[in-house]
Amino acid sequence: MTKYTTSMLPSSPKPLKAPLLALFLGLLLSCAVSVFAADDLPEVQRLMKQGQLPQALEKVDAYVAGKPKDPQGRFLKGLILTEMGRSAEAMAVFGKLTEDFPELPEPYNNLAVLHAQQKQYEKARTALEMAIRTHPGYATAYENLGDVYAKLAGQAYEKALQLEASNKGARSKLSMIRELTGNPASAAIKPGGASRPAGEPVKTVTAEARKGGAPSPAGDEAEVRRALEDWAGAWSRKEVKAYLDFYAPDFQTPDGLSRQAWEADRAQRIGKPDKLLIELDDVNVIVEGDRATVRFRQRYSSPTAKGSVGKTLIFMKSRGKWLIQQENTA
Repeated sequence: MTKYTTSMLPSSPKPLKAPLLALFLGLLLSCAVSVFAADDLPEVQRLMKQGQLPQALEKVDAYVAGKPKDPQGRFLKGLILTEMGRSAEAMAVFGKLTEDFPELPEPYNNLAVLHAQQKQYEKARTALEMAIRTHPGYATAYENLGDVYAKLAGQAYEKALQLEASNKGARSKLSMIRELTGNPASAAIKPGGASRPAGEPVKTVTAEARKGGAPSPAGDEAEVRRALEDWAGAWSRKEVKAYLDFYAPDFQTPDGLSRQAWEADRAQRIGKPDKLLIELDDVNVIVEGDRATVRFRQRYSSPTAKGSVGKTLIFMKSRGKWLIQQENTA
């Protein structure tokens, strides 16, 4: 069955979890919500996990009333409304978040999921393209966009067959699309790739910081998280050069390999034709000056292998970029 992945807002000090919120066209929705630093939000999470959605909504409404400018509470309200099947209200919440916080890609992504649920694929496409424009390294939005394009292609082939039933080419292509989406009758929707990490209250990057102003420690942490996500995204997409560019010139290669030999080995492994998905869970970032220690659990899957490992990456800031200097696997 085809699925789209909704996402959570980014954040930190506590260990993060990149939850999967899978939405099916049959109105089946499941979600996992990260632990937030704000005192009231973990209680909202507990109520959601117990299925006490009206109580969770009441509590998050009280939180938002006290902190109307906090995107984290408003975003969580959108998730609750989605689980309750109140899609129109959820879309209003996510839509307003895109207006108030246009630099955040997650509300665009979740808005797109709701549009797709209603088979409004053009609107879903527009929202996903906005998410990607906001954050070009957002792998979840790219995969969801691919699913939306598949749905649009299926609709076009169906229309072609309505106009010309004997069109064997259109029939063959439609069959391929239905096989790709996993539902021969209705081509429903499936979860996409890794969602963006979530945790403590969101920290946004100001326009001044993007223009080159001195970043705050919180801004540094956000940059490290984005570098981590983009690194995993390049790996999943098998973009070998982009993946290798995340490693510093003084990266400590394993087993005493030369940098050239290590890069050749990584290129050979990543360049295999099999589809690959890299997902990150329990991300924890500690920034100390120009050094950042990032610990997380890496999950990977391909047609031939699946598994997970604990990893630690040491990032160093060089000329305004966070690059990997060390990589250790537990």
